[in-house]
Amino acid sequence: MANYSNSNQINVPEAREAMRNMKHEVANELGITLNQGYNGNAGHIGGNMVKKMIEAQERQMSGNSRF
Repeated sequence: MANYSNSNQINVPEAREAMRNMKHEVANELGITLNQGYNGNAGHIGGNMVKKMIEAQERQMSGNSRF
């Protein structure tokens, strides 16, 4: 069962680097500069990350694994 007490927790540790890279990629696409510590635009970045992950999963499920 998932632990929802910390929404920033990585549930699959092996994905940590890929998630970090995706966060920076999305921030760059949105023209947002990430700073150490608090980033006020984190929700906007996270929402776009989720959108990309859903699109990737839909492609995979449809048999089109091209990202």
